[in-house]
Amino acid sequence: MIELRHDNLLKCDAEALVNTVNCVGVMGKGIALAFKDAYPTNFKAYAAACKRNEVRPGTMFVSDIGDMFARKWIVNFPTKQHWNAPSKMIWIEEGLRDLVRFIESNKVASIAIPALGCSNGGLPWNDVRPRIERAMEPLTGTRVYLYPPQGN
Repeated sequence: MIELRHDNLLKCDAEALVNTVNCVGVMGKGIALAFKDAYPTNFKAYAAACKRNEVRPGTMFVSDIGDMFARKWIVNFPTKQHWNAPSKMIWIEEGLRDLVRFIESNKVASIAIPALGCSNGGLPWNDVRPRIERAMEPLTGTRVYLYPPQGN
């Protein structure tokens, strides 16, 4: 099930929260900066992985932030190579395939997804949204909370 939401993604009680990132270890604007402030341990792991060239478009970098009482992940979704470069639709499409793989292999019950590559990445929401919906529709056991860009 896909539900459009307009509240704060960081406060969503989903098992997995998706964060849009670049591949150089910088979380300086937008939702990435909010994630950096809210989850500093995730930022440190992500920045270290970038230094080791482990973060690349099409592949999720996942931080397990759960505890003995609840499963919880931050799924860092690379939408750009560099923080000052635009996002590319091919990276969204490749990343969605890997995101679906992660959801299925971990039996994720719920996930919150922002407007991948849209705000600071420059991609049109009207092009990105149907790709996200198409990728998520077959996941009948997962609640998908989709967050459009502000103002949509």
